Amino acid sequence: MSKGNINVSVENIFPLIKKFLYSDHEIFLRELISNATDATTKLKHLISIGEAKVEYGAPKIEVKVDKENKTLTIIDQGLGMTAEEVEKYINQIAFSGAEEFLEKYKDDKNETGVIGHFGLGFYSAFMVANKVEIITKSFKDEDAAHWTCDGSPEYTLVKHDKSDRGTEIILHIAEDSEEFLEEGKIRGLLTKYNRFNQIPIKFGTKKVNDPDFTPQTTTDKDGKETTEPHKQIDVDDIINNTDPAWTKKPADLEADDYKNFYRELYPMQFEESLFHIHLNVDYPFNLTGILFFPKLSQNLDMQKDKIQLYQNQVFVTDNVEGIVPDFLQMLKGVIDSPDIPLNVSRSYLQADGAVKKISGYITKKVADKLSSLFKNDREDFEKKWNDIKVIIEYGMLSEDKFFDKAKKFTLYPTVNDTYFTFDELIEKTKDTQVDKDGNHIILYAANKDAQHAYIESAKAKGYQVLLLDSPIVSHLMQKLETSSGDAKIQFTRVDADHIDNLIKKDETSISKLSDEEKDKLKPIIENAVPKESYTVQLESMDSEATPFLITVPEFMRRMKEMSATGGGMMGMGNLPEMYNLVVNTNHKLVSDILNSDETKQKELISQAFDLAKLSQNLLHGEDLTNFIKRSYELIK
Repeated sequence: MSKGNINVSVENIFPLIKKFLYSDHEIFLRELISNATDATTKLKHLISIGEAKVEYGAPKIEVKVDKENKTLTIIDQGLGMTAEEVEKYINQIAFSGAEEFLEKYKDDKNETGVIGHFGLGFYSAFMVANKVEIITKSFKDEDAAHWTCDGSPEYTLVKHDKSDRGTEIILHIAEDSEEFLEEGKIRGLLTKYNRFNQIPIKFGTKKVNDPDFTPQTTTDKDGKETTEPHKQIDVDDIINNTDPAWTKKPADLEADDYKNFYRELYPMQFEESLFHIHLNVDYPFNLTGILFFPKLSQNLDMQKDKIQLYQNQVFVTDNVEGIVPDFLQMLKGVIDSPDIPLNVSRSYLQADGAVKKISGYITKKVADKLSSLFKNDREDFEKKWNDIKVIIEYGMLSEDKFFDKAKKFTLYPTVNDTYFTFDELIEKTKDTQVDKDGNHIILYAANKDAQHAYIESAKAKGYQVLLLDSPIVSHLMQKLETSSGDAKIQFTRVDADHIDNLIKKDETSISKLSDEEKDKLKPIIENAVPKESYTVQLESMDSEATPFLITVPEFMRRMKEMSATGGGMMGMGNLPEMYNLVVNTNHKLVSDILNSDETKQKELISQAFDLAKLSQNLLHGEDLTNFIKRSYELIK
């Protein structure tokens, strides 16, 4: 028997481990399972190169809970350790690593949120245990060793009679951590961190039908048949899938394999994914994974962090910020890479060169996949557009390289349910939607129902009207206008002005009212509408066009929308709503207003103004009630 002190320069390191990792203390089990996995896979490698003269067999890792004795045990059948290796790797190397970590980060409050991902390994056991034992026997066939430490710098190391190869780690669970003696808790952690572990993990047993038993059927004297119950046997309950889809080659997988894996990853997700992207690269870094495009809503507040990050099939986090481009964090799936430096802070991770290459690779693969889907089956791509457009538009705004690629397959739907790429749209409208100053006007609506009258006016002119209704479309239009290479291209919402003003041609409509009459009419209308919200403009339009038309200036509306979703001019989102009231001087009603007495003028203006507000969904509350009463009076 030998006793000793671990070389400690940080006073009371075990309480520090517990304190600083408390928010993430459950990761102790992940660390210990990872160590057991490493020991097993290393043994397999040593056997393959002839350095270990033993049978590999079918090793597994076993996790046992003993609630009565308050112990949690992790057993592997890996390469094990000699007493000399325990002294070296447990008392020296492993502990010095834990000590160095704590010394470096104990005063850094910004890192406590990710501190559990630094891989303290074996010594993370002391987060939940007041005593830890290691019983281990090396494949080298030397005597087994038994190491014990009670959370102080003192330890004991003695021989043990363990006869089978591998390591047992016994955690004597501390009083404040007895939740880890609950089988449900441990099963949940194994499922969270290790459900795709490379080595089978046994957690108890389960009953299954005996495959070697054939139930006998007997017939009684009345001819009634009775079949005896099926014999059941206990088998190991293996909680993990050691061979998940992302570890295989795409050529070895069918469409159903991807669907089944999606269900395995997200058992509570009832909708199928739209399509998947299989990642597989081994140079200049190692990366495998499968990303799925889910159906998305218009809501930008959707939950991110659905992509799960693994390191050699061990779950690390579902916060992939800095590894996956921001716009792709709305995807789902798995990324697995041994090259991602997980034992560092997130700020370091984001600055790491390898991580930036991985991020760029993922962006390229997604763009290539989308391009392929568009080229190979445009009709299907169009059907899926509404479910994927937010991701693509977000990507175009945030990643210039993605913008350049996506511009070729991004679609712009019209109110008639046809779809154009940007180049197709420009070609389609170049002869009809260019104004007298050479500006190429792209008309769009945000809501077909709310802007129906404006859309119909544009369609009557033979113009194409897009339906752009995502919450970030204002930002995208701004980028398209400034990066198209043509300064004359302008996006304008169809209700920003009367259609003749949106795309002004050389011909001008002659007003039925003289300048003197217009000068007389304008203050009459201005006095009858709220000055703080409406600017009155008199326009000579078609006599069949509406007499009063409410429009929202494109610049003001777009800046407010951009400000509301981040960007644009500061404070624009808080400005009061401002509208233009366009008065058609060629409409008979407008002439009637001019030629009526004051009482009649107010009645006509109120009715026409309320109708204009109603068409823009701006008539509410008391104003709506008064309008309804007034309208009934008119039809008596």
